[in-house]
Amino acid sequence: MKVGKNKAVGIDYTLYLDDGSIADTTQDSEPLYFLFGYDNIIPGLEKALEGLSVGDKKTVEVEPEDAYGDINPDGFQEIPKTVFPEDAEIELGMPFALMDEDNNYIPATIYEIEENHVLVDLNHPLAGEKLRFEVEVVDIKEASEEELAHGHIHGPDGHHH
Repeated sequence: MKVGKNKAVGIDYTLYLDDGSIADTTQDSEPLYFLFGYDNIIPGLEKALEGLSVGDKKTVEVEPEDAYGDINPDGFQEIPKTVFPEDAEIELGMPFALMDEDNNYIPATIYEIEENHVLVDLNHPLAGEKLRFEVEVVDIKEASEEELAHGHIHGPDGHHH
């Protein structure tokens, strides 16, 4: 069986940034399972996996436009310091989450600190990064009707949202 549309695929991977540092890995954990062809992983990695079989290993380089995009200048926003609790220690590079009017969390990073406000970066932390994956296909199976209907893989104990 080969990786392709409507397959449930499991991979082991290590993700390296352009500077050689490891950003993520499945070493010492469970493989990443996803439904191929449903935008469950970044497009550049998914495209490179198509046609592979269990046991195949591959090095995949993904440019920003096929990963998390380029850095969007509109993704930088000024927010008043009063948004933070009075006792909060605000530091450059600190990740935190904002909440929108629909109670959805928006991940952000402190980019700059001024006297009365902070400049936050709302871009994905890996935006603008060229990524390199060392990946091995460890499992391929036909996706269930329910997984296809929902557009994602369900865990071994059933449906999880």
